[in-house]
Amino acid sequence: MLSILTLIAGLVVLVFAGDYLVRGAVGLAEKLSIDPLIIGLTIVAFGTSAPELFVSLQAAFDGVSGIAVGNIIGSNITNVLLVLGAPALLMSISCREDGLGVSLVVMVVLTLMLMVMMWFTPLSRLDGAIMLVMIAGYLAWQVRAARKHQLKSVPDYHDEVANVPHENWKTTVFIVGGLIGLPIGAWLTVESASSLARMFGASETVIGLTIVAVGTSLPELVTSMMAAWRKSGAVMIGNVVGSNIFNIALILGGTSVILPLDVDPRIVSIDMWVMLAAALLVVGLAHWNIPVKKLGGLAMLAAFTVYIISVF
Repeated sequence: MLSILTLIAGLVVLVFAGDYLVRGAVGLAEKLSIDPLIIGLTIVAFGTSAPELFVSLQAAFDGVSGIAVGNIIGSNITNVLLVLGAPALLMSISCREDGLGVSLVVMVVLTLMLMVMMWFTPLSRLDGAIMLVMIAGYLAWQVRAARKHQLKSVPDYHDEVANVPHENWKTTVFIVGGLIGLPIGAWLTVESASSLARMFGASETVIGLTIVAVGTSLPELVTSMMAAWRKSGAVMIGNVVGSNIFNIALILGGTSVILPLDVDPRIVSIDMWVMLAAALLVVGLAHWNIPVKKLGGLAMLAAFTVYIISVF
């Protein structure tokens, strides 16, 4: 029971600390007169992946590669089936967004690259460096394309980040609080997840793929549900694609540069293929401009439920 409560506490701290860090960072960037485009494409995009980053780093330092890798694979599956499926129960989710084509290609290429890298486990520092170069190139393209109006509209990041602090003291408190809270939340999450795995006789990989992955994907889920509630889900699929790209290239890439990560054979034989299928599902929906309606949302949630049950 204590491990479950600690896990819940860790996930709650991660969600709030990540939110506070992003809001503080946006407030600081606005004070420094940084281009709003850069703020939206980097700080805000990174913000929802902050919980995954700190959990994966903590797991790597603790020698629990199963949680570090499982967290990312599970999060990318969760982002598609749960984060897109649940809001579809409230409103029809459009799968057409300007400028999404290149992002979809990058997501699939990164997914395939990661699969090849995981096949030759462990994920090495060279693998991580390659992924970091990919994310740097992707961000550079996004900025260049937006400035040349290849992307017809860049969403206002204030739609995703509310109540940005403008007072110096409040900005400082938000940033410092986020930087302190994220590692604490990550430590609580990893320690309790490891304890739960031992308690129930499950592997750390299984816990990482399910409980931890869903927990660290809560920021994306909350953002999507709020957008659906406000009937403003036009950029929802773009957020999912962007999050999946960041998870692979920045989070897993950055973690493996610091510490090489062993990959559980279970992920190689099963879960990375589910991740690929989820990525291709998004590509298909976007390519044929198929909106995700209630029936589609229910199908996604059913598939997600079956996957979670099958993992256990």
